[in-house]
Amino acid sequence: MQTTVQTALGRLEGVTSADGQTVIFKGVPYAKPPVGPRRFRRPEPPEPWDGVRPCKEFSGRCPQADLNGMDFYGREFYDVPLPAHDEDCLYLNVWTPASATPESRLPVLFWIHGGAFLHGCGSEKEFDGEGFAKKGVILVTVNYRVNVFGFFAHPDLEKENPEGVSGNYGILDQLCALNWVRSHIGAFGGDPERITVAGQSAGCMSVQTLISSPLSRGLMQGAILQSGGGIRSFASTATREDLWALSRKLMEQLGVHTVEELRAVPALSLRDAAYGVLSEGLGWRPHVDGWLLEQTTDEAALSGNILDIAYLIGSTSGDIGGGELLQTAGAAWCDNQQRLGRKPGYLYYFDRDLPGDDAGAFHSSELWYEFETLDRCWRPWEPCDRALAQAVSGYWANFVKHGDPNGEGLPQWTPYTREQPGKMCLGSTVRMA
Repeated sequence: MQTTVQTALGRLEGVTSADGQTVIFKGVPYAKPPVGPRRFRRPEPPEPWDGVRPCKEFSGRCPQADLNGMDFYGREFYDVPLPAHDEDCLYLNVWTPASATPESRLPVLFWIHGGAFLHGCGSEKEFDGEGFAKKGVILVTVNYRVNVFGFFAHPDLEKENPEGVSGNYGILDQLCALNWVRSHIGAFGGDPERITVAGQSAGCMSVQTLISSPLSRGLMQGAILQSGGGIRSFASTATREDLWALSRKLMEQLGVHTVEELRAVPALSLRDAAYGVLSEGLGWRPHVDGWLLEQTTDEAALSGNILDIAYLIGSTSGDIGGGELLQTAGAAWCDNQQRLGRKPGYLYYFDRDLPGDDAGAFHSSELWYEFETLDRCWRPWEPCDRALAQAVSGYWANFVKHGDPNGEGLPQWTPYTREQPGKMCLGSTVRMA
């Protein structure tokens, strides 16, 4: 793979990894900047460009709270500078093997970051695609609009489009990026017919929204749901009225009366007000609008109105709601797959207590292992952590390739069925339970 590739929109120039085995393209535009009159509107495809566009630096992230001050997660994930806040944030990043060519047709892992739909970006330090590229998998990470920028909904906005809906812009960004990958990943050596979508926490909820939406049919061959998915998990899908009420509360706080006035509010002022109107639980988030989502994600799963693709699902032993809530939701998902006569799901349980403190297998702890980025963390890793990272990343890569996590050198992972309700325990030892 050359560091310069030709896409249908123009040429892009990336960088080679330190070991020369991966080519990385950072800050690739997949939509027009959602600023000015495009705030609170659906993403639009980017304009072609002349010459070579440098893609050597990560783009800005959607305006959000500063995370380095968080007590636990600040030290864990956000102790290095993140890209600047910028409403012009609709960019993605691609890691591809240096040996790839446009004829390689490699499988693609499309990663959606978490952050309670309030914050996060595709260039956080725990994410990296070099490990996947060495396994023959292209990684794409994506920025999307979060908090008010991605999920503001209002009756006046519904007059601006023929479907009569508003909000859900963050999910529409993800769909726009997914369609961009379908159209252009061949230039990077990827196969548009072999895309697996994965996400953790709010990223997982995003994945479940996507596979529940009629707008995503035919866009992916598999999905990985990490710590936020399943049936009857920790958060229900919002209603249109939920988002309308929150949005009106925001406008009252800012003293604006129309959507056009709100579009003129400076981005950081809008961000601060959007956090100020939140109460407990998820606020700015996807909702049932009758178009992107025709029913709640639970209703879609139970009625069979989800994509008929391969699924891998699980959570950690110290996850949100305790170790059992999301495990039960994941098992229910796999059981529902069997009831529908679909492909059986693969259930995992990450139970490695991370060394260095008493936080255990906390929410998000598996990310270090999945992306093989242990060396970016302060923790005093042990030999079993290195082995576990090889196992987790290996299972994930195999699933992206084949819709089945099994492969050479890894303990056999049997799918979850009523007859064999097993799960893969990913810890200091790797075993079925």
